[in-house]
Amino acid sequence: MAGGIVIAASGNKGYPGKLTCKVFVTCIVAAMGGLIFGYDIGISGGVTSMPQFLKKFFPDVYRKEELNIGGTNQYCKFNSQKLTMFTSSLYLAALVASWFASIVTRVFGRKISMVLGGSLFLVGAIVNGLAKNRLMLYIGRAFLGCGVGFANQSVPVYLSEMAPYKYRGALNMVFQLSITIGILAANLINYFTSKMKNGNGWRYSLGLAAVPAVIFIIGSLCLPDTPNSLIERGKQEEAKERLRKIRGVENVDEEFDDLVNASIESKKIKHPWAKILSRKYRPQLIFVTFIPFFQQLTGMNVFMFYAPVLFKTIGFGNNASLMSSLITGIVNCVSTLVSIFTVDRFGRRILFLEGGVQMFICQVIITICVGIKFGIDGNPGVLENWYAMVVVIAICVYVAAFAWSWGPLGWLVPSEILPLEVRSAGQSVNVSVNMIFTFFIAQVFLEMMCKLKFGLFIFFSVFVVAMTIFIYVLLPETKGIPIEEMAEIWKAHPCWRKFVVDRNEKPTNVTTYEMTEDVKVETKEV
Repeated sequence: MAGGIVIAASGNKGYPGKLTCKVFVTCIVAAMGGLIFGYDIGISGGVTSMPQFLKKFFPDVYRKEELNIGGTNQYCKFNSQKLTMFTSSLYLAALVASWFASIVTRVFGRKISMVLGGSLFLVGAIVNGLAKNRLMLYIGRAFLGCGVGFANQSVPVYLSEMAPYKYRGALNMVFQLSITIGILAANLINYFTSKMKNGNGWRYSLGLAAVPAVIFIIGSLCLPDTPNSLIERGKQEEAKERLRKIRGVENVDEEFDDLVNASIESKKIKHPWAKILSRKYRPQLIFVTFIPFFQQLTGMNVFMFYAPVLFKTIGFGNNASLMSSLITGIVNCVSTLVSIFTVDRFGRRILFLEGGVQMFICQVIITICVGIKFGIDGNPGVLENWYAMVVVIAICVYVAAFAWSWGPLGWLVPSEILPLEVRSAGQSVNVSVNMIFTFFIAQVFLEMMCKLKFGLFIFFSVFVVAMTIFIYVLLPETKGIPIEEMAEIWKAHPCWRKFVVDRNEKPTNVTTYEMTEDVKVETKEV
């Protein structure tokens, strides 16, 4: 046989199917799980800035804030471990719950996990709304955290499995959009409840968390389970019929066969927690660990948790601080829409990188503004309107950058790169790391502001630089790749190839062209 030429073809597949109305509505309903997470992020900062709430539960902070006990240092007046525990305890509970959620999601399906998450959150909302003492606050927060842990573990996985691969980015980001809507709704409610004459506005703010919880529970009960989950539980005929309905075509054999094969491989793995630590899954483990790590150390949640507190710290009055946080909430929500319309067109990498650069520039501006005005002693004197406006604009531009990059992509990319056999375990790692550092930031932020002063923004900007370099060097583009074919991107990446390619493995899906003098024969080695 005269000379042969071997060409390795791409492993990517273009499954037939379209974005059906059923899938669109299903993904919108599932993404409502983001409402409970967003509402809690937005509500806690506003409540902790309300004088009547502080007076009832945290009187030491109230005395420092309202009566100016302890001097005029703006950086330290809200510093209280008991107060920060009110905010951060939720994320500690979410961390623990996410590990149990992984088992429920894998064994009983994504839908059950989502219903359970909404139910736990509802209990927490009721306890917090009726709170008589600080212990009730903490217990309520623990239930809220368990609900968030279950929802954040199951919803991104559900969305990635239901969405057609061409629209997976946009549909998955509806989860982040729901988070921003929840934050905005919380900011609006805080603004109006803070004006209540009876001083119980905080109680309405906390109790109204029941509304997104009920929406999520009802929505989850109406959802179908994903084909992946049905196959995992041995319901193959039902899974194939479900796949036909959500793809809107009859010929789903190729995608269905790949899902079945992935499930077979998944069942061979008895200990997914140990398996995800193996060399083969090194890139996935790195990204489900470091993306949520960097996401939290951008400093974004500082603005979301403590926006009213932060604005009051830099010289705004009570109503002005709530209004400023409301403005950032609107920016956050609108900017997330940008990511929905661009992520499947421009890809994940470009949004990650552009967002990182924009956030860094804004943090430098905020550092300079706060540093010049407040100095080391934290006594700004009179804060001019134009100066305050510069700070608000810089924070809004920063929030916009996060909202169309690291915010939604922090949930999308980890959920779409995990193969089925380690998907639940990997998503639990993602949620757990997210909650560990969310807890850390929420718990130490006020102390860090007191100690580091305006240097706090420098602290976060260093991590923004590091995470941008991390993405530039290590993350391949995942746009437009079917979720069950995602393994191919690591084999082509110079940094990850040595981890995922077995040198003794027989090549698959390689098209070989054998060239002779008068005929070309095409064969496939499988």
